[in-house]
Amino acid sequence: MKRIQTQRLFGALALASAAVLAAGCDRADDGRSAGQRLDSAVARADAQAERVAAEARTTGKELSRELGNAAHDAVDKVKDASITSAVNAKLLGDSQLSALQIDVDTVDGHVRLSGNAPDAASKEHAGTLAARTDGVVSVDNQLVIAQKSEGKG
Repeated sequence: MKRIQTQRLFGALALASAAVLAAGCDRADDGRSAGQRLDSAVARADAQAERVAAEARTTGKELSRELGNAAHDAVDKVKDASITSAVNAKLLGDSQLSALQIDVDTVDGHVRLSGNAPDAASKEHAGTLAARTDGVVSVDNQLVIAQKSEGKG
């Protein structure tokens, strides 16, 4: 970011220098003295330098904002991954739920459980474990209670 600003500053200074030299070498007689022409060229170069500096400030602010947003997004993704891992660990560590296939997805602290549960108690227990995990904002328990098939014999 500073490199871009430095390059623009040097560009503005180069333009200012060229304007000063052009004013000094200007042989057209417009009724102004060399000093007046030089002052005019310096004023134009100053204005150009200020425009470049303003653009650099704006660009710097935009880059800073974008970097801040990207950092915030990365932190959120890491938090969500951490929550997902913690919920999965709790489910796997629970003897009642460890054999179940439960998918855990987390977005902005909102956890969604999907898959099958053998009964309503298991479904509720999985939702309770997820809700008691640090960082969880809410739980959307979409577990489906598996239908027990009756054997024909």
